[in-house]
Amino acid sequence: MNALLNTPASSNHATPPLNGVARLSHLGVIRVEGDDAAKFLHGQLTQDFSLLNLEQARLAAFCSAKGRMQASFIGFKRSPTDILLVCSLDLLASTLKRLSMFVMRAKAKLTDASEDFVLYGLAGNATQAAAKNDAWVLTRIGDACVVNLYAANGVARQLWVAPVDATAPQGESLPLENWAWSEVRSGVATLTQPVFEAFVPQMLNYESVGGVNFKKGCYPGQEVVARSQFRGTLKRRAFVARCDAPLTVGHDIFSSTDAEQPVGQVVQAAAAPQGGCDAIVCLQLSALESGTLHSGSSVGAPLNLLELPYTLLEDI
Repeated sequence: MNALLNTPASSNHATPPLNGVARLSHLGVIRVEGDDAAKFLHGQLTQDFSLLNLEQARLAAFCSAKGRMQASFIGFKRSPTDILLVCSLDLLASTLKRLSMFVMRAKAKLTDASEDFVLYGLAGNATQAAAKNDAWVLTRIGDACVVNLYAANGVARQLWVAPVDATAPQGESLPLENWAWSEVRSGVATLTQPVFEAFVPQMLNYESVGGVNFKKGCYPGQEVVARSQFRGTLKRRAFVARCDAPLTVGHDIFSSTDAEQPVGQVVQAAAAPQGGCDAIVCLQLSALESGTLHSGSSVGAPLNLLELPYTLLEDI
């Protein structure tokens, strides 16, 4: 096993405070309305929306027929017939178009509702009391829906979604770049355009953070996703890494033992407040057995793997 794996997240750098409210301008909202809204999404995404109650959100992926992720969402019901899907803004238009192709006779209307809702990230002392609960718990505060997220560096975080005319959450301003860093440190990746169709959900550890339901019915790519889980064919996993040099999404990762073929890819990256860059990287598991990891080439800037903030599931 690579000696750099499971380096404590706090090593070598002091961790700055992570408190406040950040306006999440990089995210958008797809709204699904109608009597068949939940049934329709249940047949398209990796999560169970038919049985989803009004006190829970879901992490979910939309996959190709080959099981490759085309988008990721945090989804929840505002009512039994009104569902919001929060996703990366750079994938929203194409995802909305693809999903709409499958509506057919279903009583479901899909729209881009990004202009109708405002999204904030809450961290640390700006979070609501419900942040003490598990991830994906949904709390309603006035017109706002507040979703518990995975913590970053042990700091509680929430997603606040409300109509544009609703009162904004209270708290000091948190720079968007600090929120982006907290997203990386949570280890839960949000898919963006540069890595469109690059991964099956388990390559991003989605089965371990509540993003895949293996007991639900079929959806595009379901057979590939299930086969990866139950036949032991998964050869890549997501890790959190630190690098002193900048990293960009889609950037190749190499091992010092192979100058020709990359062993991984940057999934999500953000400048670290204490310097350098932190990233979620998807790596071949075999690359952890020997050598060191480097950005861009086998002699590029070295990467140190940090301890994942959650446990990977061994079985379902």
